[in-house]
Amino acid sequence: MIDRDRFPVDPWRLIETSYSEEGVGETLFSVGNGYLGLRGNHIEGRGAHEHGTFINGLHETWPIRHAEQAYGFAEVGQTIVNAPDAKIMRVYVDDEPMSFDEADVREYQRTLDMRTGVLERLVVWETPSGKRVRIRDERIVSFEERHLAILRLEVTVENSDAPVTISCQLLNRQDGGNVYAGTPVPAQKKKAAFDPRKAEKIADRVLEPAEYWQDGLRATLSYQVADSGMTVAVVADHIIETENEYSARQLVEPDIAKNVFRVQAKAGVPIRITKLVSYHTSRGVPPRELVDRCRRSLDRVAVEGVETQFRQQEKWLDAFWERSDVQIGGRDDVQQATRWCLFQLAQASARADGTGVPAKGVSGSGYSGHYFWDTEIYVLPFLTYTSPQWARNALRARVQMLPAARRRAAQLNEAGALFPWRTINGEEASAYYAAGTAQYHINADVSFALGKYVRATGDEDFLRREGADIAIETARLWATLGFWRGSRLVEEPGAGDGIETFHIHGVTGPDEYTTVVNDNLYTNVMARYNLRYAARIVREIQETYPEDYTRLVERTGLGSGEAEAWDRAAEAMFIPYSESLGIHPQDSLFLEREVWDLVQTPADQRPLLLHFHPLVIYRFQVLKQADVVLALFLQGNHFTPEEKRADFDYYDPLTTGDSTLSAVVQSILAAEVGYQDLAQRYFEQSLFVDLHDLHHNAADGVHVASAGGVWTALVCGFGGMRDYAGELSFDPRLPAEWPSLSFPLQWQGSVVQVTVTKDELQLRVRSGAPVPFTVRDVAYIATVDEAVVVPLADQGPLIPGRPTLRQFADALREDGTRLSASVPVITTAIPIIEPID
Repeated sequence: MIDRDRFPVDPWRLIETSYSEEGVGETLFSVGNGYLGLRGNHIEGRGAHEHGTFINGLHETWPIRHAEQAYGFAEVGQTIVNAPDAKIMRVYVDDEPMSFDEADVREYQRTLDMRTGVLERLVVWETPSGKRVRIRDERIVSFEERHLAILRLEVTVENSDAPVTISCQLLNRQDGGNVYAGTPVPAQKKKAAFDPRKAEKIADRVLEPAEYWQDGLRATLSYQVADSGMTVAVVADHIIETENEYSARQLVEPDIAKNVFRVQAKAGVPIRITKLVSYHTSRGVPPRELVDRCRRSLDRVAVEGVETQFRQQEKWLDAFWERSDVQIGGRDDVQQATRWCLFQLAQASARADGTGVPAKGVSGSGYSGHYFWDTEIYVLPFLTYTSPQWARNALRARVQMLPAARRRAAQLNEAGALFPWRTINGEEASAYYAAGTAQYHINADVSFALGKYVRATGDEDFLRREGADIAIETARLWATLGFWRGSRLVEEPGAGDGIETFHIHGVTGPDEYTTVVNDNLYTNVMARYNLRYAARIVREIQETYPEDYTRLVERTGLGSGEAEAWDRAAEAMFIPYSESLGIHPQDSLFLEREVWDLVQTPADQRPLLLHFHPLVIYRFQVLKQADVVLALFLQGNHFTPEEKRADFDYYDPLTTGDSTLSAVVQSILAAEVGYQDLAQRYFEQSLFVDLHDLHHNAADGVHVASAGGVWTALVCGFGGMRDYAGELSFDPRLPAEWPSLSFPLQWQGSVVQVTVTKDELQLRVRSGAPVPFTVRDVAYIATVDEAVVVPLADQGPLIPGRPTLRQFADALREDGTRLSASVPVITTAIPIIEPID
């Protein structure tokens, strides 16, 4: 799948052995910490897919102009801003620039070391006059110091004396246009003109200059974002170390600051320049105050020393890997890719510190820097079980969105709160309501993540002080969005007629190829969880912590009968089921649609969203991503093994995988029901979605949720871990070619190490209290003093091949009609021409 000559296998490093300016490399070699991200652009600062420096939450707003306006449509768009670029450190020898499109490059290697967090590049360049120049540069974005990036450059002319110039710059690329934006890389192939996954482009000026100055080797730029009013400042210090003679010059303008070093280099005598950069942002603090904050950050680093920062970075990562590393025996290629994914999760979330986790982290502008449901369903499980403080921070970001979410719910005539489908500042930014606002399930997703976090960590204090507000407000929305109806179609077989059921209409589930439907199964199942969870925690807080309950009532206006009403709605929630097909329909009308024949769909018409009008797609049974199958995983204790197998068999052939969120879920369920080879195939699709650019948009940034899903697929899919109802359990599905799988978990204050081999599962408590758990329904307790080793007779059921629609060839819908599959095609009507007499 990957060119291993260019990207050799190394379990701890991502290595590139040949130069490229294509955007995928910029993404793969990005460095960040969840607050600040530097794309993997080369220091020469010329050709690039996207010269990017991104700060989580730094955004611009603009009025959304709908072709046809309607009440309640999102009104204000938001997009991430490209912060001033500090990566530029251009090298000139004999006044000739080091430029890869012309240079005679004799050696090249770029390495992202995931143990140290250092991105390093080594280049040996021979000039036309025969001078051999060795260039080594490296950069980090500090995990310890949230606002700090460090870039180091060493230049040595190995075989001759020569004049060397190094131009270190700060550039406003957001507004620089052709002057500062760099040279775009020519497109390698024709692409679809429209792609909703890309960020919006703003034509007007975005960053309005504020304070800018030079003071010796310290340079400063600062701005106010034109419409959102946010402010940003960047300050850079420069340290030069060389035995060569040199001079330094400075230049500063509103959109550029230069520190230029002119060196009379002697053969073999190195020139070392260290660039210390600090960024600060705010939603209201004046730029001058941010400049002062940057200066203080750099002054502190000057006292501590640059080497200290690199040592702290490695120490920080030592601790991260100690609590996060998933070890896969005998597969260094899979190990390398897995660690790259886990490293991306750290880079996207570690120092988000109260902001959300953007869909692309801080590695690119894709999806405009927005936060989605991805965080709660795909990223927070990893954070909860390895770095619970980061999970808590992400949940607090949702708490802080509650005021805006309450306003949004009221605008849509509902009680409680409705979280935005996509946002940066808490307001809804999705202009297409059918695949945006209609995805009410985000409320249940957030509440689900809250429950998982509290269950796994025991952080009842957070729940009582803040988290319960999320559960209550989201439950209130379901109580008013849904409605009661007498029905003969009830969940329990054999139930009597006329039993009232609770329905939710006019919603969109995770599958965005089917929109605005009634009784979407995923939505109903997750809303049921949300209602039950809110009711339970309200009663528990009332009974156990009466003072906290009083404060909760004061904050939320909680009524005495609300919890009981939520329980009644949950118990009566309508769960659609087709007796004739023996499956759960994705929604009330899903099975009435025609079936899209994906096998016969040409590859050049994928993904469907770029080649077919939504109305065409909506008429068919075809899925962008797992929907029912995701519900089977998240709420698996409410479905039987037979139901899971039947549902998976039906929906897997209908799922396009056009979303990068799909394959991880399909992998987990495939492993559980027995399609072991298929599970591994789906897992590797997820694992290499960016490293091999499988969806052809990795250039726009890392697919952070897919990276989180890789961890879940390993731990829950192959490791078989579940935590239903707060009980830790395992039912492993280790791939046949893997000798072992080992991973740490944090569970209710204890740290455990789980190791699965072909013949046994071992659970060892590394620290903390004894941990009760089950393996295939048999109970055990492990302690620090005594690990538990459980023999395994097998790795679960084994089903060859994969599901196909052929098994439903003779199946009938409820109305007696037969299922048939087709591909929408354009047919041209031939006019009938009457003969002329």
